[in-house]
Amino acid sequence: MLVTTTENVAGHRVLEVKGQVFGVVVRSRGLAGNLMAGLRSIFGGEILEYTALLEETRRHALDRMVKNAQQMGGNAVVMMRFDSSEIGQTMSEIVAYGTVVVVEKA
Repeated sequence: MLVTTTENVAGHRVLEVKGQVFGVVVRSRGLAGNLMAGLRSIFGGEILEYTALLEETRRHALDRMVKNAQQMGGNAVVMMRFDSSEIGQTMSEIVAYGTVVVVEKA
């Protein structure tokens, strides 16, 4: 599955637009991770526990989006974006979204 943040794919032409697609994941760091992150925030700098959590969550959201795009019959996603928000004080939501299309080499 070709996934791109651009509207057009070099060397390809869009044959069909299937529609919008997304993959959403909500994650929470466990109590121990939150305690470690809290201690790290006292001294400043990168909070590695949250960085790792968000990187993994983005990959998971992207994988879900690709799976949904395949189910819609597409072979590419264009204009892919990520969005994020917090739910409460301990949960993060990551959404990968874009437009499912069918492309062929030009």
